[in-house]
Amino acid sequence: MKKTKFYFSKKLFFTCLFIFSLISINAQTNELNKEDAIVIKEIYDESLTSRDTYKLLDHLCNNIGHRLSGSAGASKAVEWTEMIMNSYGFDKTYKQDLFVPNWKRGDKEEARIIGQNDELRVLALGMSVSTPKKGISAKVIEVKGVEDLEILGKEKIKGKIVFFNRPTDQRLISTGSAYGGAVDQRTAGPAEAAKYGAVAVVIRSIGTAFDDVPHTGVTRYVEGIKKIPAAALGVISADLLTQALKNNPNVKLFIKMNCETLQDAPSHNVVGELIGNEFPNEIITIGGHLDSWDVGQGAHDDGAGCMQSIQVLRLFQKLGIKPKRTIRAVMFMNEENGTRGGLKYAELAKKNNENHLIALESDAGAFTPRGFGVTAEASTIKKFRTWLPYFDRNTISYFKKGGGGVDINPLNRLLGTPTIGFIPDSQRMFDIHHSDNDSFDSVHPRELELGTASIASLIYLIDKYGL
Repeated sequence: MKKTKFYFSKKLFFTCLFIFSLISINAQTNELNKEDAIVIKEIYDESLTSRDTYKLLDHLCNNIGHRLSGSAGASKAVEWTEMIMNSYGFDKTYKQDLFVPNWKRGDKEEARIIGQNDELRVLALGMSVSTPKKGISAKVIEVKGVEDLEILGKEKIKGKIVFFNRPTDQRLISTGSAYGGAVDQRTAGPAEAAKYGAVAVVIRSIGTAFDDVPHTGVTRYVEGIKKIPAAALGVISADLLTQALKNNPNVKLFIKMNCETLQDAPSHNVVGELIGNEFPNEIITIGGHLDSWDVGQGAHDDGAGCMQSIQVLRLFQKLGIKPKRTIRAVMFMNEENGTRGGLKYAELAKKNNENHLIALESDAGAFTPRGFGVTAEASTIKKFRTWLPYFDRNTISYFKKGGGGVDINPLNRLLGTPTIGFIPDSQRMFDIHHSDNDSFDSVHPRELELGTASIASLIYLIDKYGL
């Protein structure tokens, strides 16, 4: 009897718990504004059925292609995005003038282990100087990080090619954190190695894939320190070099690169606006960076973010949503190797005494939406979290503290503008990032459009209710 009594008590407990959960969910749903819920459903429906973001991204990637600052592709992208926003009849469409770095990769890079027949897969790092025309042949010294250089000292490094070989930490669930933990080898490694007399640098590509597709990205030279050539190896090529060094510590590497930096080139940010009908002087900025690296098609980084930003305004138009505040879609130029577009935008905002309510950037790929990172007052983040029930649990499930983007962070620094970073699923981003893998065929249309709709829904709520 005792056993039977316990069984029914346990069953009753879980039944009550289930009923309580239903009551809680219904109460939460009833707290939502039904009009807002309907509008947000319409935003998702329209985005998922029209696939307009996907169509625009198709044109950008397949008709224009990669768009490094100063390139013909970047210029074409500027003119095309301005034309698209004009054709949509946004209240304003205009360009902001700026000058950008003009770095050219030149002919295909070469790298091989001397004495071995296999060619290594290699890409010059962005802003790298070239090798001499005949290339460089030198012994290789392997390190796991920038901190190893000081330990080895000039005597062991001078005249050699430094091989930065610390892999991206695959144990980290957050691939952004894994990337951040390895990227100093790329950004600071060449300048640091030059201090100790290195003649060149190669790095294991900063990424999460186990392939032989090298990943480029900017390196930063330091005034007063000699600039030396710097390149990234595909992961399989890096493994070949690792093994060669184990077999023979005196192995030599040949590398030849043909890149050059020309005079700064004129370019533009491209801006489209829907003007607010109640608070036109309160500006909500959404954007991505129009430039991309000169490999792949810049689909995820960051054609997706740009096309999503344009489509947020277009969704407002198509659904008859009249914004209270002015909403801007900004195509920033030169995020990849200079950030001059973001700096110019913030500089003009300050000069013109503009009141930016908040700014959002989409620059983490065209993957399934997961959440938003927010740099704002605690009360604002708390308010945003009350809006989570408007989002399907398969889209936005959290608002975390801390977020923004390279192009909108200057607004925060100069004007104190709160910032938001759109966070899609990150597991594939660094398989693709800064490489030939970043192509249109790697984009899934539903994932891309779910991102567009999620951003548009948040902007709708911010516009209506403020911070």
